[in-house]
Amino acid sequence: MGIDWNSFLEGLTTALRFENLLFIIIGGFLGTVVGMLPGLGAATAVAVLIPITFGMDPTSALILMGAIYYGSMYGGSRSSILVNTPGDASSIAATFDGYPMTRKGQAGQALTLATLASLIGGFFAIIGMMFLTEPLSSFALQFGPAEYFFLLLFTLSAVVSLSRGNLIKGFISMFLGLMMTTVGVDSQSGVYRYTFDIPHLSDGVDFLIIIIGIYAVGEVFYNLLNIKNEDLKVKSDVGKVWITKEQWKRMLGPAIRQGPVGFLIGILPGAGGSIASMISYSTEQQISKNRDEFGKGAPEGLAAPESSNNAAGVGAFIPLLTMGIPGSGTTAVILGALIMLGMQPGPMLFENQPEIAWTFINSLFIGNIVLVIINLALVGALIKILKTPSKILYPIILVLGFIGAYTLGYNIIDFYILIIFGLLGLAMKLLDIPPAPLILAVIIGSSLEQNFRMANVRYDSFMDILTASPIAMVFAALTILSIFLPKILNYLAKPKV
Repeated sequence: MGIDWNSFLEGLTTALRFENLLFIIIGGFLGTVVGMLPGLGAATAVAVLIPITFGMDPTSALILMGAIYYGSMYGGSRSSILVNTPGDASSIAATFDGYPMTRKGQAGQALTLATLASLIGGFFAIIGMMFLTEPLSSFALQFGPAEYFFLLLFTLSAVVSLSRGNLIKGFISMFLGLMMTTVGVDSQSGVYRYTFDIPHLSDGVDFLIIIIGIYAVGEVFYNLLNIKNEDLKVKSDVGKVWITKEQWKRMLGPAIRQGPVGFLIGILPGAGGSIASMISYSTEQQISKNRDEFGKGAPEGLAAPESSNNAAGVGAFIPLLTMGIPGSGTTAVILGALIMLGMQPGPMLFENQPEIAWTFINSLFIGNIVLVIINLALVGALIKILKTPSKILYPIILVLGFIGAYTLGYNIIDFYILIIFGLLGLAMKLLDIPPAPLILAVIIGSSLEQNFRMANVRYDSFMDILTASPIAMVFAALTILSIFLPKILNYLAKPKV
């Protein structure tokens, strides 16, 4: 599909109308704020605001909901960087190097770096959306159970390979996460698995509770154990707000490289920003000259997942607009809202209502610029959080964590589950077991199992699944390569005698 420049310019004019600019600003700000709150996310924000869109013009409603969505992509990294508490699953990777930068007194630079990387990733994705909407959507339709199984398996293996020098602990973390996904009613057989006769567990354990427990509560427990150790306390000096020339050089390449990666992953229905950011972080670590600095505050380690995450958010709109298939949980909510407003996204959207599609695409361009301004303006206010004394800050984090957990299911049992995972997070930190494989396994474990079982029904043997298509074979090969790549790189890095 080529670009209809007349529709493009008409869409730009419509997007620049005062009321639509106002919706972009309001949506972007709300998305940024909601993205910072543990346990909440873009889907929740959009769902809550759906009643506001009743009676609105469908184009303006889509602009508002879209601004909330990608605004949360920017905001999700704020709490990850400042207090090691991801706002949602897609901002987990921001904790790996964003929080260490905060500990080194570079909180302001980390927030600025994440904002600029998100802008770069967003722009690449929007350009890709303009030129590649139809062919990429056709490619995504080629993914069946076998292809999705190997894609998800590759994602897990890539994250496990991050455990450089300790793959065993990485695999332990991954298997713990996969075990957690088996809790609840089996969707295919209806059998109750590991629910311990607790009705609340029939739907499984909400992955956001696990995330909040492992990262937020576990981090608070760990810091309380070491609160007298000055090396473990966040420095009160938050440093400069603007990044240095050296940091700019180190973040630019990863942001440019991983934006397209996140965009391509984002167009796959169900993949989402969490998978995109994890793959981008893993890939960048493997190819970086400074890979030993990853996990210690490397600018590359923050720029890569932030660029990829924001690009994936834009990419998720492609299957929504061109096929009427939601590419993520949030776009599923948006799809429902648009149908209620009388708009039906799908293959004929660009033919019958091109002004809506091109106005929305132009609003993404404008929105990304607006969000940079909003987020840079908020840096000064956000870093004041670090001035809060530990004895006050840690209880606040715990309260936010418990509120976030309770609002997910409004059940007191979630409090106990949260504490259990907080203690598990503490144990993993003390034993130096990486949490990333566990968290990702929890997020994609159910999809991995279901796609494998559906592939088993469709094909006669595992070899048939493996050779189902060139796509499946490529991801299977990448899975094996990702496991052995660290050893290969270490061997090549050794000086030859």
